[in-house]
Amino acid sequence: MDSSKLDKIISLCKRRGFVYPGSEIYGGFAGTYDWGPLGTELRGNVVKEWTEAMEDHENMAFLDSSIFTAAKVWEASGHISGFSDPMVVCNHCHTKFRADHLLDVIGVVADEKMTEKQINAIFDESRDKLHCPVCGKKNFGKVAAKSLLATSNLGRFEDEDQEVYLRGETAQGIFINYKNVLSLGWYSIPFGIAQVGKAFRNEISPRQFLFRKREFEQMEMQYFVSPKKAPAAYEDWKKERMTYYDRLGVKKEKLRWKQHENLVFYAKDAWDIQYEYPFGWNELEGVHYRGDYDLSQHQKFSGVDMAYYDEETKERYIPHVIETSVGVDRTILMLLADAYDEDEMNGEKRVILRFKANMAPIKAAVFPLLKNKPDLVKKAREVYGLVKKEIRPIVFDDNGNIGKRYRRQDEIGTPYCVTVDFDTLQDDTVTLRDRDTGKQERVKIGEVASVIRKAIEK
Repeated sequence: MDSSKLDKIISLCKRRGFVYPGSEIYGGFAGTYDWGPLGTELRGNVVKEWTEAMEDHENMAFLDSSIFTAAKVWEASGHISGFSDPMVVCNHCHTKFRADHLLDVIGVVADEKMTEKQINAIFDESRDKLHCPVCGKKNFGKVAAKSLLATSNLGRFEDEDQEVYLRGETAQGIFINYKNVLSLGWYSIPFGIAQVGKAFRNEISPRQFLFRKREFEQMEMQYFVSPKKAPAAYEDWKKERMTYYDRLGVKKEKLRWKQHENLVFYAKDAWDIQYEYPFGWNELEGVHYRGDYDLSQHQKFSGVDMAYYDEETKERYIPHVIETSVGVDRTILMLLADAYDEDEMNGEKRVILRFKANMAPIKAAVFPLLKNKPDLVKKAREVYGLVKKEIRPIVFDDNGNIGKRYRRQDEIGTPYCVTVDFDTLQDDTVTLRDRDTGKQERVKIGEVASVIRKAIEK
């Protein structure tokens, strides 16, 4: 565990325009963050790679379902009755905490699948060891289940109007549209429905920067398959999802599988891909075999027949579902942690983000050697325009001396810097500098975009 590394990443994200605290000028709003210019580019790269990985499958549909749905959706899914976290309040300072997080501090594990009664029993046994992180007192109330569904007043003009929920996950939007997608005619079992979208959680104590937020983004895929073929398909998806992280350039030793010890009642099997974040190993992506629970529940509550007639086997069944679910925010935090490094170059310490080139938010930076030489600036602008036609996004940077510009680009993970100098005016070559090694070489202006593209496509 390296909490100092997380602090450094948080500082870099604010300083360099990756992530800003939500509502910062008004004192902040816990559990929310705004993507800055570089964070927006990095987020786009993450979504692009995931989408392309899903598009590699022939029988894959894409969806963008509504954030607001009928309350019955969440009743059918079990979220209204069973989607909660164990909350406890300090009786001295009145701060709210998750009971399992407090127990974790003293090394007592409370599984998230435990009932409210079980959590209370464990909490009561440990009360003499539990101190409030805010005031230091040992004075906690009773543990109570706190619903994670975020509510809204949308359309509530009468007291008897139903409460409206912001979606707690994107999966339910897929399940309620499963029949609509099938009706297009060119999809058949087995097939998948994928979507990227916002989800909301009424988190008691959001923490660990981007890892646990109240508003976050999911990349989810639900794969519908016959019950007989589901176990084999599940193993195939597990293999594929771990291999996927090679595309992002993630260190393999930082990833591992973790099987759920206590399955929720409807699950057939459940594994998580974990990453070793600065605060320890934790869930990055879930790959779960959900059985037919979701479609069966929506059939029961809606009255709509969710069964599928298989022309090949002449069987009628409710498909089983294999789910892959990964957070955009957690992926970005992983990439930042994986890429962050500190080294020394030319006798100076530097901070560097060693992103794989395809994930870097800025692909190249173009400099004039000196900003007060009009001929150099003009030529650099020409080079910038030529490269930008083929490689995006790139930046033009003439702020500060050349050393400071290199350090700035290293810190945001830009793979290449292109410098226009006095030799450029004579022979149309530029200096191309590699981020990781600092190595510089002369390259013809017309070849710069090609060199960068090859790096991105590796």
